[in-house]
Amino acid sequence: MYWKTPFKKLAAILALAAGLGAGMSSAYAADLGYPEKEELTFGFIKLTDMAPIAIAYEKGFFEDEGLYVTIEAQANWKVLLDGVIDGRLDGAHMLAGQPIAATMGFGTKADIITPFSMDLNGNGITVSNAIWEQMKPNIPKQADGKPVHPIKADALKPVVEKYKADGKPFNMGMVFPVSTHNYELRYWLAAGGIHPGFYAPHKGDISGQIDADALLSVTPPPQMPATLEAGTIYGYCVGEPWNQQAVFKDIGVPVVTDYEIWKDNPEKVFGITREFAEKYPNTTVRITRALIRAAMWLDENNNKNRPEAVKILSRSNYVGADYDVIANSMTGTFEYEKGDKREVPDFNVFFRYNATYPYYSDAIWYLTQMRRWGQISEDKPDDWYKELAAKVYRPDIYQAAAQSLVADKLASADQFPDFASEDGFRDPQTHFIDGIVYNGHKPNEYIDKFAIGLKSGQKL
Repeated sequence: MYWKTPFKKLAAILALAAGLGAGMSSAYAADLGYPEKEELTFGFIKLTDMAPIAIAYEKGFFEDEGLYVTIEAQANWKVLLDGVIDGRLDGAHMLAGQPIAATMGFGTKADIITPFSMDLNGNGITVSNAIWEQMKPNIPKQADGKPVHPIKADALKPVVEKYKADGKPFNMGMVFPVSTHNYELRYWLAAGGIHPGFYAPHKGDISGQIDADALLSVTPPPQMPATLEAGTIYGYCVGEPWNQQAVFKDIGVPVVTDYEIWKDNPEKVFGITREFAEKYPNTTVRITRALIRAAMWLDENNNKNRPEAVKILSRSNYVGADYDVIANSMTGTFEYEKGDKREVPDFNVFFRYNATYPYYSDAIWYLTQMRRWGQISEDKPDDWYKELAAKVYRPDIYQAAAQSLVADKLASADQFPDFASEDGFRDPQTHFIDGIVYNGHKPNEYIDKFAIGLKSGQKL
């Protein structure tokens, strides 16, 4: 069949997926067609959760789709985003907030989409040994003398107050202004009564430190432990393996995981430009197919493939940390204070719980936090949140990829959401450290529940 434009072809592919549903014929996969662009370059940051890209490459899933991929580590998240925008990179492992912020025009303006969510959980908050010693008296203990988890920021508040009283800034690191880590660290601090500061882009202030008790600033993930050791920051929020690295180096203590802040929270996404998806529709669906297969491999049979994955990720061209450091979290455990190693089987989730499906409600949560902390300066109606989420998160492309895998007998329909009834919104989520319930259908109502943060009608 002749297609007049790639965009029309993509629309037709997605319409075919929607029309045939889970019962589509095996001819569907053939209808995907050959990839329009076969040689691709993908970017990533040296973090454990880039694993789906590494595994799709190492296990031949990209090649199965006729894709010949080069994978390149990037210096930081801005360089990575710029690479995707200017075409140096065809796609990348991204912070979930990056495509949303770019589409919205916060920072760099660009139309970035995601057809694939890369993982759930995977982050932690670490403090220096000196701060940990000051926190410990404020933390309840178990019968065996170990701290009761989750550790709330209530235990940190007296420490921060003492620093303020002494005229010392309490500095903490996060990886990027629109990163999950920034919002998780802010969420944890605010839940304990510590103000993490506001942004005021309409006033030209993008420091995020207005009215702050704790001063948050950007540090690239691999540099977090060294920055902590140097005393430049007293704590940080980052993905693995850089919390466990602090334990191995005996320079800090992870006090809480993002799993404890928000159980099964969405983390990274795979980002491409909207132009790429429209110009190369077959390629886009085939990339998504390969990444889904990689995520399935990472989680199958109760994580039985994780040791092999850790060996791959420990290579210098991927994460480049020691095997034992990466394995500490990737294989279902997490070490807090040295010697306090606990079972956390879902610390890294790549496929189960519909981890790879790009839910609109996930995007809306990030937008609520952008509004809460002033990155969105003024009130927006609920519909605005939903419309922006739908521009960025593309479950239609994901559905086309997933259903073609089912048709090819590479996956089963019960491994995915019920596409016939799925509306892109998770059920209201209750597992937050402060007990506040999140309903993606009602973003403004959610924002107004917080004691600390901007609310309806407020503008700095």
